[in-house]
This record gives sequence, C-alpha cells and structure tokens, in this order.
Amino acid sequence: MATANPGTTPDRRYTRLVVEREGPVGWLVFDRPDRGNAMDAAMLGELEHAWRELDDDPDVRVIVNTGNGPAFQTGLDVGQLARDPAALREQSRRTKRSELRLTGHHNKVAKPVIAAVNGICAGGGLHFVADADIVLASADAVFLDPHVTVGQVSASEAITLVRRTAFEPVMRMVLTGRHERLSARRAHQLGVVGEVVDPPEQLRDTARALALAIARNPPDRLAAVKAALWRALERPGVPRPPADNPQDTRKGDEGTTR
Repeated sequence: MATANPGTTPDRRYTRLVVEREGPVGWLVFDRPDRGNAMDAAMLGELEHAWRELDDDPDVRVIVNTGNGPAFQTGLDVGQLARDPAALREQSRRTKRSELRLTGHHNKVAKPVIAAVNGICAGGGLHFVADADIVLASADAVFLDPHVTVGQVSASEAITLVRRTAFEPVMRMVLTGRHERLSARRAHQLGVVGEVVDPPEQLRDTARALALAIARNPPDRLAAVKAALWRALERPGVPRPPADNPQDTRKGDEGTTR
C-alpha cells in the first residue's frame, strides 16, 4: 500500500485503490503497482464506488486520478479475470452494451476530473485519458494500445480519443499495437495531453495546484460548463435545453454510451 499524500485523509475500505481527500481535492489512485495497476475483479468493483463516493462528497470539488508505481494504468488483468469467470462475463456484457463503469465519465461524475498520467498508459487504461476533463502527463509517460497484438479490438477508448485529437495518430496507435509507443511530448503535440510535467516527480504537485485553482470556482458552474462541453464533443450540432436544476448535470445524460 502506498503512502498517503501529505495532508490527505485516506479511505481504508479500498484494497486496489487509494481514495483520499485533501481539502477540496479528491484523489483516486490506482494501487496495484506490482501489476502495472491493471484492473482485476476487485478494482473493477471498487472503481464504481470510489467515483460515486468522491462525486457525492460536498467537500470535494475536483478529482485527480493517477497511479502508484511506474505505471498509470495498463487495462484489464486478463490473467486474473480468466480465473474469475463471473467477473469476466460481467465485464464482457458491460463492454458489449456500452455500460462500462470504469471512468468518471462512465459513472456520470459531475465534478471536474484531472488525469495525472505517470509512466505507462496502455490498452483499457486509455479510457481514463479519453474520459478525463484535463490530462497531465509526466515527461516519461508513454501511451500504447496493444489490443490488436493480442487478438482483440480497441473500441470506445480509441473512438473517444479520435473525437479529442487527430484521426491518423490514433489509428496508427491502434494498428501498431504494442510495437509502437506514443511519448508524452508527442501526445502533447497531438492534443491528447494538455501539459507535460518535467521533472516527472512534480506531476502530483502540478495536478494538485491545478485542482486547487479550479476548486476556487463555484461548483455548480463547474458542473454546468463541464456537462455542456461534453455534450458538444459527443453530439456536435445538437442543441439541448438546460436542466431545470443547474446542479443536476446528470439529468438527461442517460443516452450517453462510452
């Protein structure tokens, strides 16, 4: 188990995540560093609860998502899930029906989410980049999508990245599989990453400072503008009336499938 960030209050109920509060900043940290922070059955269950818990906490205004160890997130732990047929079937069902519950966006989190990508981000880990509101990356971070190399197909994470950046580099990444990696600098040039942090060890401090700056703004306005911009990204050209309650930004989003 990783050491908590200074000044944070950790939640001890989680075994695969570190969930902490630091003033108005909530931290959701992948914590399987010996497995590249890959998602096993336990982490899949914890993610949905952790996102909901932080989003429902009135003291938390911004959520930072990062990883412990040398990797940010490397996707599903296929080996572990193969030993848990029920969990594998459930994840397959959710994938086919576009009912994933991995990211803040999947769980309809209204608060701003910052992805702070440390080290490797691979495969299903790209969901957390594609679905974040803001993406920071350490200078040594790398991105790759090995799905085709292992006989699988990259789907919603790549589709969302195409909406946010240029088409050809995303296509190249999914076609080359594990045989080519996208550097943090190149990802920044392409707009996948908003800021590259160098030296890498300053990543969490940079994410914290940004989260605190965002948290100074009214939470209902943050939620409203976040919802509006995501609707524009996912449904360009489709006007939509505002919700009756500006704080209820989840209203009417049930049709979103990612």
